[in-house]
Amino acid sequence: MERMNIIGPDELVFGVEDIDACARYLSDYGLKAARGQGPGRFEALDGTAIVVKGTEDRGLPPPLPTKSFLRQTVYGVADEQSLLEIAAELQKDRAVEQAADGSISCTDDMGFALRFQVTCRHAFNAPPDLTNAPGHAPQRPVNVLGITPEMPALPRTLSHVVLFVPDVTRAETFYRRLGFKTTDRFINAGPFMRPAGTLEHHTLFMIQTPPFMIGVEHFTFHMGSATEVLLAGSRFESKGYQSFWGPGRHLFGSNWFWYFNSPFGCHVEFDADMDLHDDSWIAREAMASEDTSQLFLFSRREKWYPGGPPKPAAALAATQG
Repeated sequence: MERMNIIGPDELVFGVEDIDACARYLSDYGLKAARGQGPGRFEALDGTAIVVKGTEDRGLPPPLPTKSFLRQTVYGVADEQSLLEIAAELQKDRAVEQAADGSISCTDDMGFALRFQVTCRHAFNAPPDLTNAPGHAPQRPVNVLGITPEMPALPRTLSHVVLFVPDVTRAETFYRRLGFKTTDRFINAGPFMRPAGTLEHHTLFMIQTPPFMIGVEHFTFHMGSATEVLLAGSRFESKGYQSFWGPGRHLFGSNWFWYFNSPFGCHVEFDADMDLHDDSWIAREAMASEDTSQLFLFSRREKWYPGGPPKPAAALAATQG
């Protein structure tokens, strides 16, 4: 098998019931409505995107039996040669369609619609999070502030997608055919996988579930740092969106996280600072649990300061509980 140079997800395409609510959600999350590429495309800084259409849009692939709103995952590849290699592999046992733009489409072994294209990702400029730590030369120059109230915290790139699948062994085998490697595994859930074109710990995580649950659990975009995850999540929550899990830091992948409920029928995450692995990495295994899924988890509370006016007893007990 050739080294199919898949970089990661370029786009996730959804067919939703409430387009306006989903568009507002993505805008508040920090994605920008794309210009000149049709309505419903919301991009991160590097051009990776979420595409939102109505459930009855004729341009969408057929829905999954569960009516999951996720209708297609679009993977970006490095070059035309990679598209040829992917098509040759997939045509061994399934129909593959080629569009006028050269992209190819198929369905994976679990019924998820896939498309592969030369990546839409482009270079962009965004400030790094420079840290000053004792024992190491300062990264942030003298008189340069680490944070300001108005600092940007915008999604930089589409990070990964997590799927509910009814046969995780068969699903993992399919993606291995396309050059994905398993970096770590939850024994009672499924594998974290990365394609050949990235060192990121995972762009795909699959969870074994009954067939009636097949669909998407969450998707996420990388932020620039833990600070940006906390800042973007706090701003998002202040707009009325409901936190589901986080903020905290995962063990497998080491990425910071904060998950929110969404109108997409799945959760949506902010994440940052994921581990990188090459082919010498040996995958770990663990049972998924509270202790293995996160190193720590914060409890959210309203802003306050020790010298502020006293709070009513009930409110004080709630903040300390």
